[in-house]
Amino acid sequence: MTTHEVLNQVPPLVGHDAADDAALLDGLEREGAGWAAAELHELGRLGGGEQAIEHGRLANEHPPVLRTHDRHGHRVDEVEFHPAWHELMRTAVTHGLHAAPWADDRPGAHVARAAKFYTWRPDAGHGCPISMTYAAVPALRHAPELAARYEPLLTATSYDFGLRPPLAKRGLLAGMSMTEKQGGSDVRANTTTARPEPDGTYRLLGHKWFTSAPMCDVFLTLAQAPGGLTCFLVPRVLPDGTRNPMRLMRLKDKLGNRSNASAEVEYEHAVAWRVGDEGRGVRTIIDMVNLTRLDCVIGAAAGMRQGVITAAHHATHRQAFGRYLVEAPLMRNVLADLAVESEAATVLMMRLAGATDRSARGDAGETAFKRLALAVGKYWVCKRWPAHAAEALECLGGNGYVEESGMPRLFRESPLNSIWEGSGNVAALDVLRALAREPEVMAAFQAEVTAAAGADARLDAAVREVQAELSDHDDAELRARRIVERLALVLQGSLLVRHGHPAVADAFCASRLGGDHGQAYGTLPRGVDFAAIIARAVPKVG
Repeated sequence: MTTHEVLNQVPPLVGHDAADDAALLDGLEREGAGWAAAELHELGRLGGGEQAIEHGRLANEHPPVLRTHDRHGHRVDEVEFHPAWHELMRTAVTHGLHAAPWADDRPGAHVARAAKFYTWRPDAGHGCPISMTYAAVPALRHAPELAARYEPLLTATSYDFGLRPPLAKRGLLAGMSMTEKQGGSDVRANTTTARPEPDGTYRLLGHKWFTSAPMCDVFLTLAQAPGGLTCFLVPRVLPDGTRNPMRLMRLKDKLGNRSNASAEVEYEHAVAWRVGDEGRGVRTIIDMVNLTRLDCVIGAAAGMRQGVITAAHHATHRQAFGRYLVEAPLMRNVLADLAVESEAATVLMMRLAGATDRSARGDAGETAFKRLALAVGKYWVCKRWPAHAAEALECLGGNGYVEESGMPRLFRESPLNSIWEGSGNVAALDVLRALAREPEVMAAFQAEVTAAAGADARLDAAVREVQAELSDHDDAELRARRIVERLALVLQGSLLVRHGHPAVADAFCASRLGGDHGQAYGTLPRGVDFAAIIARAVPKVG
């Protein structure tokens, strides 16, 4: 035996189909996008392949760099990316993960896009500009003339990076710039001003604290016009080819999402076009926010899936104390618990994608359901991801703590989606507003949840408890998180009972609704079908 013989090491998790996910594929069919299965598997094989995984690693190890000036001293405000980033972006755009569904008349187009966004996750950072481009279209439609010019380029499946006049490019990416340092989520406190000009444009003056993906071609931003807070379209390059004075001051040094640039931006009388009426900025841009919230849910669900398949793959190949880890009862409990959480997130994500698709086609009932369920899902699924990522990392032991495993990057990414587009408190308060002001949304939500009535006594009891919670109006804001958590659990339970694998649904109802669960993952009760649940989480490699 040599001093450096390698034994008992887990083979790399490469060469698998990332779309080989029963909960995802069942949801794809159920929500009306079964026609997209072939392309989804094509993308899944790319995402689980060695090249894409390597691109994700390189994009994070070589993060973007801000170049404010060229060598002659001219202001350029450009962000440089590693070539791996561009390859990830090119694949995403080519496969329509951005705004392509808005140009697709097929029922289920938004469901197909959600499934692809979930599947293509070799690097989460590049998903930010993809998500914002998807979400920008309905907000931009508040200005029909602008939408007529820009929407065909936003939906085009051509990745055309570089600073040129937007309407001269083959495809566009859109960003969003709302928050300022004095206000944060309280965007009505923004101080950026918008001065109207005789030609119908505006000039913006102010400082934005967070502008994600500042290399995008156009941005939707908020500023104080004479009539109040208003939404504007701001291009990086003006029609005559000159740079719009949108100054990139610095890039944020972030916990995670490091392959994606986030910048502080100053508008020095930047040229902008109004989107929607003056004073209606929040109402206008909320169309964009709601769709990026959907992508927060998708991203968190995808992150959970990546965590559990990595843990299950490791446990299947790693031996300790004379047996494979996956054979150890306690590890089986942990893996099954992680898998139940992951599938609950996926089934909810796909239901929200279906509601988004049908809402976009004018279904009022689905619009009402989405109004409440999206805020509930955004709060709960995103809140569950960090603890899930930590537990999945721990399944790999010390190997999971090492960067080469990919798990530290997944863990650093996990808090982001709960913060982005409204932190936990913002989402919870949004649920309370919807319940107080829009009675139709609770009716739609209850109809969805009670569709499983009588199928599981634990679910029925949990629904009654939620109804009692909602009937108590005292200290509602104080109890907002508790209320939203219960709404999320009964919704996930109803979906799993109706559409999930019986073993997963039973384990979920026993642990999440019946209360037979500890405070950490790995505390599922006796009687759970561990083998059936874990089998759905072990990736097929090769």
